Amino acid sequence: MNEASPGGSADDRAGGRGVPAHLATDHVSSQPMVFSDDLANVLLRLFAATLIGATIGLDREVRHKPAGMRTHALVCLGAALIVVVVVRAGPGGNRLDSVSRVIQGIIAGVGFLGGGAILKSSSGPEAIHGLTTAATIWLAASLGVACGAGQWEPALIGTLLAVLIVIVGRPIEGFVHRHLKDPEPPPPSFRAE
Repeated sequence: MNEASPGGSADDRAGGRGVPAHLATDHVSSQPMVFSDDLANVLLRLFAATLIGATIGLDREVRHKPAGMRTHALVCLGAALIVVVVVRAGPGGNRLDSVSRVIQGIIAGVGFLGGGAILKSSSGPEAIHGLTTAATIWLAASLGVACGAGQWEPALIGTLLAVLIVIVGRPIEGFVHRHLKDPEPPPPSFRAE
């Protein structure tokens, strides 16, 4: 077994396990994983992300939208899993940079998934469908990131606001469209040019 020099160096091996000192933390071990506080924390983060994603996706499922409960739950879980893995990868001066890059990648990548839910109707009046579903997919990923990072307050507040928006938003939009419509535009001969 190598003894660490009094000043210690980056090449020292921690605990005689052959693990570099910069990786020898409570999070990374060559020992088999057993149920611990750390594992319970990971389970909590991933389960919370799955539940949050499923909650948001439930509204989309009930409305028979292309991306429903399972899609939202998987997007949220996937985002949380990636963040948990990066956060647990070990200490280092650039861990914040790594987490930031991962979050940027998740948000950009999920944008492509959401883009697939947006459809432009070519028949009848021109309309775009799927914007709310795309937005909820993107939000599910964002909430997954919050759960993966252990940011419980923003995740809870974001979930409550999202559920409020997708459930109560439709009736409010209907009311606004029925009662606060813009008046009909004047016939073409009366338009100011």
